[in-house]
Amino acid sequence: MALDTDAVEAIAFDSYGTIVDVTTVEEPLSEHVDDPETVAQLWRDRSLEYAMVGNAVEEYRSFYELIRHALRWALDARGVELDESEREDILSTYHELDVYGDVREGMERLRDAGYDLYVVSNGNEEMLESMVDHADIGDLLEATVSADEVERFKPEPELYRHAADRIGEPPEGIAFVAGGWWDVPGAMHAGMQGIWVDRQDALWGPYDAEPDLTVETFREIADEFDA
Repeated sequence: MALDTDAVEAIAFDSYGTIVDVTTVEEPLSEHVDDPETVAQLWRDRSLEYAMVGNAVEEYRSFYELIRHALRWALDARGVELDESEREDILSTYHELDVYGDVREGMERLRDAGYDLYVVSNGNEEMLESMVDHADIGDLLEATVSADEVERFKPEPELYRHAADRIGEPPEGIAFVAGGWWDVPGAMHAGMQGIWVDRQDALWGPYDAEPDLTVETFREIADEFDA
């Protein structure tokens, strides 16, 4: 399906990997490991795996707790021993990840065009507060919606449906924007329209459903909505 902009009343954005760049963690990792890119990818992948396994076994911990455990696992997997304070210093980077340069402009154009904007994230409340503050987008958002509110992580449908209830629109009236290949089909399965921000020139799927719109930047989203 193609994106039906006429049906959209609100636009919801993922946070990590969509608004802020999770590869920022490579810089503090580089002070301790020879292959920071590899360790950062192991860390990211393991944190998402923990979230999805937690969904499956109905065991919930905050996302910050999951990334704490995932960092330790990634370092152990590479044979790197750091003490707790060193790991916590690296972990704290999640409160000040680099913001993609197109974010503020694209969101501002959409807000000025009359769309209500939200963030829907696996991050817990403290993470989202720091992310919004660091990204300087608080004045553009109506609210943030955290996995903590339902104790389920994306791509389970519960969080997207809860977000729709919070937003006050039917799922089909919400365009969901994410950089994660796994996040967009989750939102679409819950009834939202899906926009994939493919910043890394990645491969989609294979899924029967394609994103309703694929872009490289938030500016292209604003263009699509004539904002």
